[in-house]
Amino acid sequence: MTDVLIPTEVTATALGSWPGTDPVEAARITHGELGDPQLPYLVQLPDRGIGSDAVGRTAAVLVELPVDVQTFGWRLVDRAGADQRRAVSALSTDINVLADVIGAQEQSGAELKVQLCGPWTMAASLYMHYGERALLDQGARRDITESLAAGISGHLARVAAAAPGAQLTLQLDEPEISRVLAGTIPTSSGYRTLRSIGEQEVSWGWDLVLAAAKAAGAAQVILCLPGLQAPVRLALAAGADGIAVALRDQQMQDWEQLAAAVEDGKKVWAGIIGNDHLGGGLPQVSRLVQTVMRPWRSVGLPSRALDALRLTPDGGLAGYPPVTARAVLNRLTDTARALNDVRTQ
Repeated sequence: MTDVLIPTEVTATALGSWPGTDPVEAARITHGELGDPQLPYLVQLPDRGIGSDAVGRTAAVLVELPVDVQTFGWRLVDRAGADQRRAVSALSTDINVLADVIGAQEQSGAELKVQLCGPWTMAASLYMHYGERALLDQGARRDITESLAAGISGHLARVAAAAPGAQLTLQLDEPEISRVLAGTIPTSSGYRTLRSIGEQEVSWGWDLVLAAAKAAGAAQVILCLPGLQAPVRLALAAGADGIAVALRDQQMQDWEQLAAAVEDGKKVWAGIIGNDHLGGGLPQVSRLVQTVMRPWRSVGLPSRALDALRLTPDGGLAGYPPVTARAVLNRLTDTARALNDVRTQ
């Protein structure tokens, strides 16, 4: 196994989704804007519809756990149907396009990212045959976690074949984890909530999936957490190499957790551009630098430690006009360069 690349500068990436329905254009743009030392990624295009959404994309890699789509969402079923075949086909297309785009480049990139939903978001998003969330059932939770862990191996192998020599990073999205832990996810009726899942079981699920990803060749696994009440400590204790959070949601106590993570050698993916910027234009680089540096200095982190950062939007880019999504990537890479100037001063 090759040594893990250790970034020595601030870099940028995006969290997965991209506007439009053309995978060739999306791959070309993202790889063009996020060339070395930035982190390009396997693009997800939810505008294509069923199967290209985040849950459908992840369902496409599950092993022996077929799904279909009902009015209430993705449902566990006995045998795969048209919806799952559509999800699998979309993923295969995206990987084939990725291979073509990389093959056309004069020099392959050193790194590549793929993103999937984590086990707890999948358990909260998939439904059982009678219309209740799988999160309600301990056996279903276990089956989803084990199926995802098994599916990651084949998925990473296919992506590695499309990007020969690239070091793979897996981003696991857990937007529902705070609600899973707090027991605030509603039942299908909406009249009550599902009971909370304990930290021990959550940690078990993450341990299993992260170990499978590492065994399959992932150099790093990053857990993408909701901004509010993000369980940073639990994620890092489960073995994540870093966490991704939106900076605008972080309070001082959250920044203290981030500082401890940086001091422990973990990575922080900092979401610094959000959908609230769509109407009034993107913030200037100087403002984004201060968005990072004010809290960074307030918790006593030195400028030289900024290489622990990757800059991201604080969500997917599918809701942006294509020209704006591209501008977001440009602004992120410009801000990364500006922070590197601060780091070396």
